[in-house]
Amino acid sequence: MAGGRAQRTATHKRKHADARASLRINMAKKNEKRLKVLVTGGAGYIGSHTVIALQQQGFEVAVIDNLSNSHAGVIDRIGEITGERPEFHEFDLVDRRRTASFFAANAGLAGVIHFAAHKAVGESMKDPLMYYRNNLISLMNILEGMRRRNVANLVFSSSCTVYGQPDELPVKETSPIKEAVSAYGNTKQMSEDILRFSVHAYGIRAIALRYFNPVGAHESALIGELPRGVPNNLTPFITQTAIGKRECLSVFGSDYNTPDGTPIRDYIHVVDLARAHVTAVERMIGKKAKSDYEIFNLGTGKGYSVLEVIRSFEKVSGRKLNYRIVGRRSGDIEQLWADTSYARRELGWKAERDLDAMMLSAWKWEQALAQSKE
Repeated sequence: MAGGRAQRTATHKRKHADARASLRINMAKKNEKRLKVLVTGGAGYIGSHTVIALQQQGFEVAVIDNLSNSHAGVIDRIGEITGERPEFHEFDLVDRRRTASFFAANAGLAGVIHFAAHKAVGESMKDPLMYYRNNLISLMNILEGMRRRNVANLVFSSSCTVYGQPDELPVKETSPIKEAVSAYGNTKQMSEDILRFSVHAYGIRAIALRYFNPVGAHESALIGELPRGVPNNLTPFITQTAIGKRECLSVFGSDYNTPDGTPIRDYIHVVDLARAHVTAVERMIGKKAKSDYEIFNLGTGKGYSVLEVIRSFEKVSGRKLNYRIVGRRSGDIEQLWADTSYARRELGWKAERDLDAMMLSAWKWEQALAQSKE
């Protein structure tokens, strides 16, 4: 078993030599003090992929994460992929004193990317106060730290849930914000309001990225979506069912007004999503933003039903999934996908990976997890 692990490690190291070389080249190009970016929730799913993307663009990265839904080992895996272990601080951003102390010691930050938040729709309906307390107070503490220490740039992890169930599809950045159908979605709506007024009052610049449904994993299969306990998102439940960790996948609802009766979402590969966050940071640092507060949709522009996602996974994995149709889940939206033309035009960004690539990378990640425990 030990020999197998050593061989896999050697393979991973060879596979990512080019990525590490690229990082060294980017760092050498600067020769001056590297720009430092704080990534909150950087040990989590989207955050960890974004840390890698930032490092590969030559940024120095600090991570804050309380590890409530992530794992400390991810920080070491980031270092294995890029050749540079990011600076790591373990604490809860709801702690105002600790957050203020961090900003006092890091006044020269070039920017902040804020991921740290509770994010499960179903859970938010069962315990809304937990979501309001965590998601809103952490954001306010960060903004206060930025204001006091003159940190100008914030990229905020928003969500397509701010739109509720839109009247027209695909949804645009200018589409009306409907009443939230979940406490989670409401925290994102309220966070965007907090940002809008804070930008106006304190001279902070912000970009809110409203992204749709992140899936997939890094090509190395060293990092991916790894929730603690029972997954709340579709893809890890699919892969855990296929690998044998879960007995059966529940499909919530088959009576929606969609072609096959199951909800439709716009799924986006997490690596494409991470790349957009780096682009947003560089836009603000380079003073290319058209206003101090900008909003962009991040998706593929195409919607897939739950059953279509299952069929894609079965095709690329060669595994037949055990699933069952159950009742609707409170807070779920019927169908939602993005108009991504504004992000393509202004950010120069678009998603590159299709659904099959998303499912295959997620499956390789699940298989790598299983091998690592053998």
